[in-house]
Amino acid sequence: MKGVLVLLLALVVLVPVPARADGTWDQLRTQDGVVVLFRHALAPGTGDPPEFQLGDCSTQRNLSGVGRTQARAIGNEFRAEGVPVTTVRSSRWCRVLDTAQLMNLGPVVPTPALDSTFTASQARADRQKAATERIIRAHRGATGVVVLVGHQVNITQLTGIAPAPGEGVVVRANPQGRIEVLGTISQPELVG
Repeated sequence: MKGVLVLLLALVVLVPVPARADGTWDQLRTQDGVVVLFRHALAPGTGDPPEFQLGDCSTQRNLSGVGRTQARAIGNEFRAEGVPVTTVRSSRWCRVLDTAQLMNLGPVVPTPALDSTFTASQARADRQKAATERIIRAHRGATGVVVLVGHQVNITQLTGIAPAPGEGVVVRANPQGRIEVLGTISQPELVG
């Protein structure tokens, strides 16, 4: 397990998120089958406290005030860009549910496949990755955008990209079913 954590930390350092490609917002508005994998907004710290309990937010890392503002700004950016969101799914961790709800892009569906795999066995991480890939493939060819809000470790395992808090990776399943990265969405700029 220690080796897996070292590898994940190395990925965070070695795989930066590329700058947002021109046309990412156009892709979200006009292309079919597009899914955005968002990392939850700013929640200071790493991992979860030892007393972590899924149903008790007081035992978890939670969004900071900046993180709450960041989550609202992500939703505002989607609305300003006219992105048609059809579904919003989220990890069951409080910081992720709060991010998805504060984005205010539609009803939020808690989805175990998006739960953190930071301390998970490789077998569990692989099962969750496969379940997330099925969600993305199920949207292939469909109109509108699916928003999946989760954790850096899960997004990195799926895409090879380590997004910062509040950043998104835009993907879709190609005709062969492989997940392709189309671009990224940077953290929203917060004024004031």
